[in-house]
Amino acid sequence: MPDIRDLAERLWNGELSTAELHPVAWRQPEGQEIADGVLFYKGIASANTIDTGDGLVMLDTGAVNDTRPLYEEVRRWRPEAPLRAAVFSHHHVDHIFGVGPFEQEAAERRWPRPVVYGHELLEWHFARYQRTLGWNTAINRRQFAIDAPQFRWPEQYRLPDVTYTRRLTFRAGELTFELHHTRGETEDATWTWVPERKLLAPGDLFIWAVPNAGNPQKVQRYCSEWAAGLREMAALGAELLLPGHGLPIFGAERIRQALLDTAELLESIEAQVLALMNTGCTLDRILHEVEVPAHLLEKPYLRPVYDDPQFLVRNVWRLYGGWYDGEPDNLLPAPRAEQAREWVALAGGIERVLERAAALRAEGNLRLACHLVEFAVIAEPGSRAAHDLRAEIYAARAALQPSSMARNILNHAALASRQGKRDLAGDF
Repeated sequence: MPDIRDLAERLWNGELSTAELHPVAWRQPEGQEIADGVLFYKGIASANTIDTGDGLVMLDTGAVNDTRPLYEEVRRWRPEAPLRAAVFSHHHVDHIFGVGPFEQEAAERRWPRPVVYGHELLEWHFARYQRTLGWNTAINRRQFAIDAPQFRWPEQYRLPDVTYTRRLTFRAGELTFELHHTRGETEDATWTWVPERKLLAPGDLFIWAVPNAGNPQKVQRYCSEWAAGLREMAALGAELLLPGHGLPIFGAERIRQALLDTAELLESIEAQVLALMNTGCTLDRILHEVEVPAHLLEKPYLRPVYDDPQFLVRNVWRLYGGWYDGEPDNLLPAPRAEQAREWVALAGGIERVLERAAALRAEGNLRLACHLVEFAVIAEPGSRAAHDLRAEIYAARAALQPSSMARNILNHAALASRQGKRDLAGDF
């Protein structure tokens, strides 16, 4: 089993990259004590267990497939210490499913049931998931390249026992757990500060990548409030940071730098978007004029390996400007299929469109080639030639994407066309 401290050091120094140790895809399903009384477990997300001297507290509890392995690792580490409490940093399903085995154990051993803490909006978001089971099944099949028709989004959730609005503090054993709310990737985000250990658990407010503040298929994210929360954390002097995804960061100066750099990136994107919006320009202009600071993208913890910076631009627009993109023909549009048939007819037929799309691909202009081949498939959904070229173009474009989110969605389109469809997760 690799040493977590060594991996973290090499990642920080650039000897390894987050493309190799992807903060979501990379897993380390064996627990490891990374500081006195701190067990680190890396499933899809990280789950961290703190020995308080009088029982355990978990800061996030893993995904469904982590439930049993995480329990076994905790019990291998501390066989007799009961789980006193758990904190859900937010409602995402890779952080919330590990409490069950401990509750069963508590019932069998007549221990007090673990208390789950979380923000007051957790329950609303769990209910939202239940209202949108089909939608979340579809979008996550695309985002994570799940080629499994039997995949279904979870329907049952463990609700928190204790909720809060802005801040909440509880004691367990020798330690204080200070819970703070900051809207960021989610509106129910909690970050936790344990002052006695100088331990900071930001949840997904820090993930060893460009912040997941865009995500084209998911609900609203909040760049400026996220950045403010990161600056508040940076002022604490934490010496151990346990991120929502990826490896721990050790040392106060590194932690401060990582948090402030991430805040600067979020603030830069939002400030540029708002400056352009305030001139009244369209979303199209903004998407292609905002410049993400290159010196920040070069940082080992801010590479665009998961979200794409352009997606963040769109989310800032959505927050402040709504859904209208500023293009009057899109305000009350004709059906996309009707538009596609008209443009294909004007081009002289589908063969001419496919010929031009293939030429654009050969020239390396995959961005424009995607538009043309998409209209070809929409205009003639039964065309095998159109689907074959679409699969080739989207696969080629996917291969160039550093963002796994963009890469997976594009690859999903390519896979669908190989099966004669535009999408495998939806109804077309």
